[in-house]
This record gives sequence, structure tokens and C-alpha cells, in this order.
Amino acid sequence: MQIPTSLKVGDHRYKIVRVDQAPIKRTMGEVDVKAKTITLGQRSWLNGKAFKPEQLDDTFWHELTHAILYEMGKHRMWRDEEFVGQFATLLTKAINSAKF
Repeated sequence: MQIPTSLKVGDHRYKIVRVDQAPIKRTMGEVDVKAKTITLGQRSWLNGKAFKPEQLDDTFWHELTHAILYEMGKHRMWRDEEFVGQFATLLTKAINSAKF
């Protein structure tokens, strides 16, 4: 999947930034809802191995889900990692399985 460099969520444009290593230990990405930025690491902070494309896809949809829920008036689920993780994984699988 091609990951965009920016996109609009509601009235706000979010920039997608790729960095060499994951931005925070034990994560692959993060969203900064104040700065309107989604950051995606390309490699693990632990062992330096590059993430697989499907891992990056899932991380992108995960962080975008946080942003969408936040832009929905700070929906109560926007910080719920379990919900966002499950939702994003199902979304990734649905998108990757699409037939045209």
C-alpha cells in the first residue's frame, strides 16, 4: 500500500512523516493531534530491523484511527489502544483484501 505524505481528517490536514527509527520505544508510530502529525518509524528501535510493509500499513491505519476519533470531538475511544489496535488491524486486512 502506498502511504500518503498528508491527508485531511475533518477540517485539519495531517502530515505523515517517516523517520528511520520508531519515534517511541516499543512503538512503530505515533500521532500528535496538536501538531497534526503522524510519525511512522521504518526500523525497530530494539534491533534496527526494517518493519515489513504490512506492519507499516497497520501502523498507519492505527495512528490515523486515533486522529479520526480525536477529530470526532475527542471521542471517548480516541486513546483506547485496545479498541484502536483491533479496529486498525481489521481495517488493514479489509483494505489489503479488496478486489477491483
